[in-house]
Amino acid sequence: MNPSPAAGHAGAALLSRVLAAVFGGYLLASVAVVLLSHLLPGSVPEAVLGATLFGFAIHVAAVIGVFSAASARRAWGGLLAATALMAGLAGLLYGLGAQA
Repeated sequence: MNPSPAAGHAGAALLSRVLAAVFGGYLLASVAVVLLSHLLPGSVPEAVLGATLFGFAIHVAAVIGVFSAASARRAWGGLLAATALMAGLAGLLYGLGAQA
């Protein structure tokens, strides 16, 4: 018995969401850690440690957001837009000479 074409589409959408949650969420959390390490007060090691700990919560929020999005395309779009925004801000702060 062959599976229906709709089952293949659903499987591809699920795989896309899983990949978005794992790799897109990791990318988002990593960029957020870089940005937050520039913004958090305190010494550099404390700021990096605090940003890293907060990065775990960001990754969890990204996973929840991916699976609650209306479609896999929206999930990827939201992750990539947020990552690009944070990367731009981090690059701007780095260009302005912020420490961390």
